[in-house]
Amino acid sequence: MAENVGLQDDDSDLVTAAARGDAKAFHALVDRHSPHLMRLATMLSRNGADAEDIVQETLVGAFAGLAKFNRESSVKTWLSRILTRQAARAWNRSKRSRMTAHLDDATESSGVDPGLSVGSTATATDSKIDIALVLQKLNIEHREILALREMQGLSYGEIADALDIPRGTVESRLHRARAELRRRLQGYEL
Repeated sequence: MAENVGLQDDDSDLVTAAARGDAKAFHALVDRHSPHLMRLATMLSRNGADAEDIVQETLVGAFAGLAKFNRESSVKTWLSRILTRQAARAWNRSKRSRMTAHLDDATESSGVDPGLSVGSTATATDSKIDIALVLQKLNIEHREILALREMQGLSYGEIADALDIPRGTVESRLHRARAELRRRLQGYEL
């Protein structure tokens, strides 16, 4: 019968049970939401190992905060919020990201990202890789907003909850992020 219960209700029951110490309930939450968290972490990190670390830290943070989950948002939104904070912390700790920012500034004046093959007959896989490289060069706020909206399909309200920002800020950040992405992809044939 539990299979017919709505995802939010079932998640809420699992959170309640996990907060009471039911390890199986927490593992069920992890199993259900790990694919979403990994996709999001991959979009917000430099590589797969960093994404795995971010997901791990997210799950540790979620486990520690189970009793504080207020059920004002969905479990998916709550976990996304924890993950985006973990990704921001990882980004701020990364010296490499600070060093590459200077390289990005130097290439911005050309209008086209030099790592992209303009006018080439790239395969679909090459195009995806090139776009992923461009996404990695966006600032963290633009990357996370694009990942949440375009890759994860969250609504503006869910994004606002996940990032703990007003809806209007979501809309303006998303507009700027899309504009930056278009600028970086200018002249690139998809």
